[in-house]
Amino acid sequence: MSMSISPTMMRVEAMRQIRNPYTLAFTLGMPVAMYLLFGASMGYGEITAGYGNVKYYVMVSMAAYGTAVAMSSITSLAATEAKQGWGRQLAMTPLGAAGYAVTKLLTAVAFAALAMLAVFAAGFLTGAEATDAWRWWASAGIILGVGLMYGLYGLGVGLFFNSDTAAALASISMTFFAFFGNVFMPLDGVMLDIARFTPLYGFVSLSRWPLTEGLLTTGQTDSLWMIALNIVAWLIVFGILVAAGVKRSRSRR
Repeated sequence: MSMSISPTMMRVEAMRQIRNPYTLAFTLGMPVAMYLLFGASMGYGEITAGYGNVKYYVMVSMAAYGTAVAMSSITSLAATEAKQGWGRQLAMTPLGAAGYAVTKLLTAVAFAALAMLAVFAAGFLTGAEATDAWRWWASAGIILGVGLMYGLYGLGVGLFFNSDTAAALASISMTFFAFFGNVFMPLDGVMLDIARFTPLYGFVSLSRWPLTEGLLTTGQTDSLWMIALNIVAWLIVFGILVAAGVKRSRSRR
C-alpha cells in the first residue's frame, strides 16, 4: 500500500476547501465572529482572568471550538468520499488509499491550524493578554494536539450517517456541544454539572489551563484528572463510533 503524498493532491484539496463557502463560514468565519462578539466587543474583556484577561479566555475557547469544527467537518467529508468509492479509484494511482487518508488528515490539520491562528490573530489585535508568552504557545499546542481527537468524531459521523448530511451534522453538532459545554458562555449550577459530561468540555478546559489552571468563572475549580478523564472517555466513544461506522458502511455493500 503506497504511503506517498502528492503535493498536487494537497494543493487541490486545500483550494477545494478554501473555495467551499460552508468550510470558510464554519471553520474560519464563525470562531472569529464569536470571539469578536463575546470577547472583543464586550466591556468586561479587559477584566483579569487567571494569568491574563477575559479576552484571552474567550479567544482560547473560540480557537478550540474552531479547531474541533475544522477537524470534524473535513474528516467527515473524507469518510463520505471513501464510501462513494473515491478511495478505490485512488488505490489504482501512485497515491494509494493510505496516501489519500494522510492527505485528508493533513488538510484537516492545516485548516484546524488556520482556524486557530485566525482567532489568535483577532485576539492579539484586539487586546487579548496573558502574563507570559509561553501561555500562548501552550494553549496553541494543546488546541492542535488534543483537537486531533475530533477528526475521529468526524470520521465516525461520515461513516455512520448519510453522505449528504454528514459534514453538516458534524459541524452543527459541534456548535450544539459548545453551547452546552461551557464554551460560548459561562454556565453554573445544574447546567455546569451537565456540561462536564459533554464532548467539548474537557478539551476546552484543558486549552484554558495555561491561563486559568482549572479555575472557572463561577469560582469553582476543575481538577486536571477530571478534565483528562473527560477527554479519554470521549476519545473512546469516538473510537467506538468509527468502529460502528465501518461496520455499518460494510453492511450496506
